[in-house]
Parts: sequence; C-alpha cells; structure tokens
Amino acid sequence: MAQHVSAPRSSRRGKVMAIAAGGLVIGLATAATLAAWTDTEWVFGGNAAGDGPGVGTSAFEVEQNVTAPFDAAGFVQDEENPGSPLTFGLDALSLSPGDSVYAPVALRTVDGSVAGSIDLQSAVAADGITVTDADGVLFGALELRVAVNTTAVACDAAAFTPTSTIADGTLADAEGNAAQALNADSGNTQYYCFELTLPDAPTLPAGTTLDDLQGRTVAPAWEFAAESE
Repeated sequence: MAQHVSAPRSSRRGKVMAIAAGGLVIGLATAATLAAWTDTEWVFGGNAAGDGPGVGTSAFEVEQNVTAPFDAAGFVQDEENPGSPLTFGLDALSLSPGDSVYAPVALRTVDGSVAGSIDLQSAVAADGITVTDADGVLFGALELRVAVNTTAVACDAAAFTPTSTIADGTLADAEGNAAQALNADSGNTQYYCFELTLPDAPTLPAGTTLDDLQGRTVAPAWEFAAESE
C-alpha cells in the first residue's frame, strides 16, 4: 500500500502566510484606487489688478481733414466711396484749356492707433454722384499731379517739387509712386495737394475734338489705402 507523506508543518504555514500576504497587497491596491485626494488650480489672462482681460489686439485707424488749415476739429473718418469732398474751388466747374485747380487733404492716425503707412490709389468714379461725362471723355482728358509734404504748405503750383510729387499723369491712371509713413497716436501728419489740369492739347478718343469737352462734369474719387506696421 502506498504511504501518504504529509508536507512538513512549517511548509504549510509558509504557504498560508504567502497567500495571506498576497491578499493584503491586493487589498491595499484596491483601497488606493478608490480613495484619492484631488485638487485643481486655475489661472487666466488678466490685467494686473485681476479684474479684467489681459489679452487683446491693437487698433489701426486713419483720419482725414479736407478743411484747410487743418484744425483738429476738421479731422474725420470717411471710409466709403465717395468720401469727403475735396474743395477744388468754384473755378473747377468752369475749366478752360490750360487751367489748373488745387485741393488739399491731410491724413494721420488717430490717438490710440498703432503706426502704419498710406498709399494713394488711382482715381475712380465717385459712387452716387451724377455727372455729364457718360462716355468718360473728360475723365480721360484731365491730368493729375499729387504732392505730399510733412509740414503744411500752401496747396498751389509751388507745392510740387521733384521730391514732393508722388503722382503725375492722366487722371484715370496716375497713382502714388510710394507709400507715406504714419506714426502712431497722431504722431505726424501727411499733407497732400491735388492738382487737376485741363491741358491745351489733351489726349482724346478718335473722332473727338477739344470742343467736345465743353459743358461736361466729372467726380473723381481717390482711395488712400492704409496698412498698419
């Protein structure tokens, strides 16, 4: 008959203690998962006092003045065609060949604006203004010069020098040949002088004579395209 040999008592005790120890380890792991302390911390982009926003954007805004001598009250913002009216004077409605007329405008940034630059675009027809030049013959015959100075000067023929003249050509095509700098916070003003001339011998479409320009009116509009730095 086979004889059953029992494991020594010390060996059985070791196995029981090992199992118990293993159960104790599992029990501790479960307890750690079910009961954990938590906490959160928040911050926000605020001002130094902590009672308002602390992140935002800068602003860029240009204003114009067509009422020489350009007192501060005359500066306005007019951002849609046709804009503020340049005053060429009463003689501008009765031009004869060889006549020139002049009109000034000043531009600067507003207080609180960042710096930028401004560039004169070529003339287009003013929106909403009725003229008697449906075929554009007078618009194409007129010549334009524009001068710019960093100080206010009389807007007349003397304002035009080789360094101040930024546009010179036909009304339909002449545009600024360079951009002008505008400092932040109304830090400087650019003073522009527009000259319109009806030449003695303008360029005219075939079959059109100088006499065909009589009794016509035009309303050119110019955009100053501004861009922040």
